[in-house]
Amino acid sequence: MPDVVNESPIRVHRRTAASAGAVALTALPPLALYVHLPWCLKKCPYCDFNSHESSRGALPEARYLEALIADLDAALPQVWGRRIVSVFIGGGTPSLFSPDTIDRLLADIRARLPLEPGCEVTLEANPGTFERERFRAYRAAGVTRLSIGVQSFDDGLLERIGRVHDGAMARAALAEAREAFDTFNLDLMYGLPGQSLAQLSADLDTALSFAPPHLSIYHLTVEPNTAFAQAPPQLPDDDAASDMLDLISARTAAAGLARYEVSAFARPGHRCAHNLNYWQFGDYLGIGAGAHGKLSFSDRIVRQVRWREPAMYMDKALAGHAQSNENAVTPDQLPVEYMMNALRLAEGFELPRFAERTGQSIAVIDGALQRAQSRGLIECDGVRVWPTPRGFDFLSDLQAMFL
Repeated sequence: MPDVVNESPIRVHRRTAASAGAVALTALPPLALYVHLPWCLKKCPYCDFNSHESSRGALPEARYLEALIADLDAALPQVWGRRIVSVFIGGGTPSLFSPDTIDRLLADIRARLPLEPGCEVTLEANPGTFERERFRAYRAAGVTRLSIGVQSFDDGLLERIGRVHDGAMARAALAEAREAFDTFNLDLMYGLPGQSLAQLSADLDTALSFAPPHLSIYHLTVEPNTAFAQAPPQLPDDDAASDMLDLISARTAAAGLARYEVSAFARPGHRCAHNLNYWQFGDYLGIGAGAHGKLSFSDRIVRQVRWREPAMYMDKALAGHAQSNENAVTPDQLPVEYMMNALRLAEGFELPRFAERTGQSIAVIDGALQRAQSRGLIECDGVRVWPTPRGFDFLSDLQAMFL
C-alpha cells in the first residue's frame, strides 16, 4: 500500500487510542429486551432455533408468562436505571400466543423497565397462525411492528421447506399487516430447494406489490442439527445463488428499498431498531427459554443463556434461577465479536465507537483493517469504516480477516 494509505485515519486512531487489555468501558451502550416464546405449529427442517412443536390451544400461556416475569424480576438488578430502546418478541411463533397474553406481557414489562419514548416493540408472526383482527389486537396491546415470516409465495417451494402456510395465507397476512401497522417486516428466503431465478423474481413481484417498509431476504443454508442436515436437499449452486442476489439487489433498489445491512432492505425511517442494536454491538437482556443476552458493565461484558427446554425453564425461572450460565467475554474475543456485527452494516462503524463498545484500542484490529483496505474490502474516511460493495459480496471473507 502507498504511504499515504498507511497514514490513514485508521493509524491516527491507533496512536491515540488507549492500550488493549482489561475491559474498561467509559459508557454503557443502548439496552434492548428480547423475549423468547419457543413454540411453533411445526418445526421447519432448516430451523436451528430453540423452537418446539405444539398443537394449537395446548400452550401453557399463563404459566409461561409468570415464568417470564419471574425471570425479568431476577434480572432487574443487573440493568437497573437503564432505558429500553426496543423490545423484540421472537420465537418459535409468538403469534400463537393470544393478544391478551401479549397485552399482559407488555404491561408487566412497562411496570418494571423504563421504555424510551417511541420504543419499537416487534412481534414475530407466521402466516399459518393468521386470523383477521388478531393483528389489530396485537397493535392495541402495544406492538408497533410486525415481522412476518413469509419465506416464499410459491406453494411448491413452501412445501419443500416445510412451512405450514401457503401463498394465499401469506398474501392475506400481509394485506392485514399493512392495514393494521405503520411499519412491518416481510421476510423472504432465496436459494430454496429447486428454486429458479424466475421463481425468485415472481416472489419479489408479489412481495414488492405490498410496498413493504422493510424487507429481509436470507439465503437458505443447511445448519447442523436440523432435518435438512440429516437429509440435505438439492440447493441452487453458488453461481445461481449469486445471480439471485444480484436480482434482489437490483429489484429492491428500483423499489426504493435501501440495503442497509447485508440481508436487510428498508425505506427511509423503517430500519429495524432492535436488529440495528445487535449489529452496533449494543446490549440486550434476553428472557425466555433458551434466550441469549449480552450485558455490559464498566469493567466487563457478559454473555448469558437461559435454560433451553420450556418445561425446565418455567420450573427454574419460577424458582428464581432462569439463567443456566453466564460467561465474561474475554478482551481478545471482543474485537472479533464487534467486527462480526459491525461489518454487516452498509454504513459500517465510527472509529471511536469501537473503543466505546469494546473497551479495547483500535490498535488490536489495525493490521486487519489495513489488509482489508488494501484488498478493496473496506473504505475509511477518517471518521467511519465501512464495507465496499466487494466487501459486502464477500462478507464472510472480510469477517474472517478479524478472527
